[in-house]
Amino acid sequence: MSNTHKKAMVIGGGIAGVQAALDLADSGIEVFLVERSPSIGGRMAQLDKTFPTNDCSLCILSPKLVEAADHPYINIITNAEIEAVEGNVPHFVVKVRKKPRYVSEERCTGCGICMTKCPVKIPDDFNVGLCDTRCIHIPFPQAVPAVAIIDKAHCIYFKRGKCRVCEKFCEPQAIDFNQKEEFIDIDVGSIIVAAGLTEFNAISKDEYGYKIFPNVITSMEFERILSASGPTQGHVLRPSDRKEPNKIAFIQCVGSRDAQTGNEYCSAICCMQAAKDAIIITEHLRQAEISVFGMDIRAHGKNFDKFIERAQSEHGTRFIRARVSSVDVDPTNDNLILHYEDDGHTRKEEFELLILSVGLKASPYLRHLAAQLAIRLDDLGFVHTTPFTPVATSRPGIFVCGSISGPKDIPESVIEASGAASSAGAVLKNFPSKEIIVEYPPEVLIDEGDRPRIGVFVCHCGINIAATVDVKQVVQYAAAQPYVVCSQELMFACSQDSQKFISEKIRELKINRVVVAACTPRTHEPLFQSTLQNSGLNRYLFEFANIREQCSWVHQREPDKATEKAKELVEMSIRKAAYLEPLTKTKLVVNKNVLVIGGGLAGMTAALDLARQDFHVDLVERSDQLGGNLRHVFYTLDGFETKTFLEHLVDEVRNHPLIKVHKSAEIESISGFIGNYKTSIKYNNGKYIGLSDMAIFEERVAIEHGVVIVASGATEYKPNEYLYGKDERVITQRELEERIESVEPSLQNLESVVMIQCVGSRNDENQYCSRVCCSTAIKNALRLKRLNSHVRIFILYRDVRTYGLKEMYYKKAREAGVIFIQYDDDAEPVVEEADSKLYVEIVEKIVNKRLRFSPGLLVLSSGIVPNGDNKVLSQALKVPLGTDGFFLEAHVKLRPVDFATDGVFVCGLAHYPKDIGETIAQAKASASRAITVLSKDEIESEAKVAYVYENRCNGCGLCVEVCAYKALEIDPKRMVVVLNSALCKGCGTCAASCRSCAIDIRGFRDEQVLAALQVLRRG
Repeated sequence: MSNTHKKAMVIGGGIAGVQAALDLADSGIEVFLVERSPSIGGRMAQLDKTFPTNDCSLCILSPKLVEAADHPYINIITNAEIEAVEGNVPHFVVKVRKKPRYVSEERCTGCGICMTKCPVKIPDDFNVGLCDTRCIHIPFPQAVPAVAIIDKAHCIYFKRGKCRVCEKFCEPQAIDFNQKEEFIDIDVGSIIVAAGLTEFNAISKDEYGYKIFPNVITSMEFERILSASGPTQGHVLRPSDRKEPNKIAFIQCVGSRDAQTGNEYCSAICCMQAAKDAIIITEHLRQAEISVFGMDIRAHGKNFDKFIERAQSEHGTRFIRARVSSVDVDPTNDNLILHYEDDGHTRKEEFELLILSVGLKASPYLRHLAAQLAIRLDDLGFVHTTPFTPVATSRPGIFVCGSISGPKDIPESVIEASGAASSAGAVLKNFPSKEIIVEYPPEVLIDEGDRPRIGVFVCHCGINIAATVDVKQVVQYAAAQPYVVCSQELMFACSQDSQKFISEKIRELKINRVVVAACTPRTHEPLFQSTLQNSGLNRYLFEFANIREQCSWVHQREPDKATEKAKELVEMSIRKAAYLEPLTKTKLVVNKNVLVIGGGLAGMTAALDLARQDFHVDLVERSDQLGGNLRHVFYTLDGFETKTFLEHLVDEVRNHPLIKVHKSAEIESISGFIGNYKTSIKYNNGKYIGLSDMAIFEERVAIEHGVVIVASGATEYKPNEYLYGKDERVITQRELEERIESVEPSLQNLESVVMIQCVGSRNDENQYCSRVCCSTAIKNALRLKRLNSHVRIFILYRDVRTYGLKEMYYKKAREAGVIFIQYDDDAEPVVEEADSKLYVEIVEKIVNKRLRFSPGLLVLSSGIVPNGDNKVLSQALKVPLGTDGFFLEAHVKLRPVDFATDGVFVCGLAHYPKDIGETIAQAKASASRAITVLSKDEIESEAKVAYVYENRCNGCGLCVEVCAYKALEIDPKRMVVVLNSALCKGCGTCAASCRSCAIDIRGFRDEQVLAALQVLRRG
């Protein structure tokens, strides 16, 4: 085989696979995205909403799917499996078996007529069998590709040689009963495996009555019930009688943390999924009572604890720490009777609906796929990785991302996807990129005197909008507005078939302005703008009316008023759209250098990933040595020593010719924009002057670069409670780890140790979980037991958060004799010193008894807190911080390493607490996202920027003073303001401050804004 250009394969078309494919493609690499099912999207496509934002899952996923389908560098191959992989990195030959769908992908338009004519009903897999679909069907409304497939096993023609009714009614003649299996050999240089997981089959837990009692369902079945495209159109109804349940229970850890099923690990997502569903239920059924039965609340992610608190305080959800032993049914009403133990007492309670939070497990297909790829699986059936190589498999050139290497939520999967893309791209660095020229149809010229012809498209967004807003009324109202030539309702405006529909209407009706009333422009505006561009319209002849966040979500209990408000929002957009004009972007040359802020594990990893792909990196570290917090970690939970790894990493960074390390340095100032930044680095070095005097002096250097990666880390919380700093027997986990590493003799004589969890976390000051503390306590407890097998170790905890595969070490600790004692949030341990002894008191939660310990060592699991100078850095970079003080990503689910400010990325502890493997994965992800910019010679600047009317400007300079982006300056010769459009963000501060009306914002000119405001004034 001979590769002519950069090519990679991604196996699996879920969110992880799609993100990996997009990152590779945006870096100039041709991608073959292979998916077993008939469409891409994976499990995320089946979810109703996602935590902790409660965004409609398909609303945020669908633009990604459409983007992948339309990307010139991505080839999507669905209904296909891997047969064999030959060769070695970077010369693989992958044999793909593409199964027939008996419908031509080239001819099918996704019209759905065949589905209405097909006489055969079959269980709908997408709706997990809760309803039927037709033998010929499109998997779901937003499916990509939106192409039908015939289920051969149930088709009358294939069984009896008769029927073919679908063929008779298919106008594009897309039905092909003679379609055969295809075998395709594809040459690629690297491979990413993102094949995902499957759900545990709850039938195995017969004590819960699944498939025995009608009102016992699984969490995925409930997701489909909640969905507007599901079996009940989004209404919460019991399967037995189609009535609304008022009392609903969730049982957690069904098929997880369970030795009987063989799945002893934690599935990592179930606690938050139950909390999310509990909130959504109460939005549907306001009087509903929700109870969640589980062992621990594992809210270990960013803003997860706040989400749990919201479920409890605002929506009345009960979280009951108990294992349900059995479930009975009341035959008179099909209600479920749950038997459980609480506070040492056996209880039973009746519910109208029971939802089983089923865990995730490796699919049987994974073992077959691993054999074809010749990659190693671990003892639990997941792809084997290590903390230091979280996206690498045992076979060079083959990488992994998402839950296939262990259960993960969506942000972690997306992060790993980008990280895997970085590694896969590095393999291909010596191959040229394929040159693909994207051609758009000629742009329709819009003259100033042309009459506006406005098309309005109003989205149901499932029931996110339509459950509150009367969409039909809004459509009718819009149709009566001036210049509107088309007003249509769409079930999901962001779906691929809706994009085609909008494009067809633009051409058919000669529409020259488009208004979409839907959800948020933050994620969807680029999708619709691209549709306009592909239809021959300037992409800025588009206006977005947000009738979800600004209307349906905030007025759920006032549907009539919400409908009236939606009408006004749409009318405002129509009025403004009439004044829209074509805008153009400016092309900017991209500087290929990178600034990485922070020389810890995240910063060094990101720097190396970039340097390995031939990009120059300036790595700035404020201390006098590299390594950051990793210098205080000596081993991982799974037993890997960190010292050698860190030494090798530091040496590689120091010696890499494309990495320049700036130690004892800080960022003094940053100016510029994506592709073209200028930064001043300030050194703080002490040098002797003369013989004895020490003088501190400042030395500066200026650098230019195209992107910025923030990897500035975080800090260990220093306790001021529990006698820390007052009694030498009270230490932190970090200090204990240092003593264990040095094999301090005193540890071998210890009789007892008490560890207190959540010190400096999950309190009023720091309302988040520090994520690593439980694992660190267990890691150190196991190591301590190795040194001193007789020592008694007591871990006092609120929740043990050993999520994912970390659960196996929680089990090992219990088996080793470590005793875990739970305490209530409002009854924290009390520590005191008396008679030269240390005493710890706690009220044990289960038996409600006060326990008193006198340990030889008290170890505080202190949390992670953000750096104190994060605010200064955030202001310099014009990027936001969250309420907890960590840097705030652009979107928690789908842009977890991007900032809203283009060209700036975040990774590591600066973003949120995480362990070594997660830090490395996110650092690699930030490098991948940076490369999507750096791989281009030119980028386009935003078109919605300020515009100066020089004939009105008097040169007062007020706008220059208020501009946060330094985009304006006064021309000293002409005494007028000059704009650097590349620096401008279009915020409008300058226009608001100008007393001469000499500045406007393109896309927000006075007449455009005033036209919209007239609607409000009239009301």
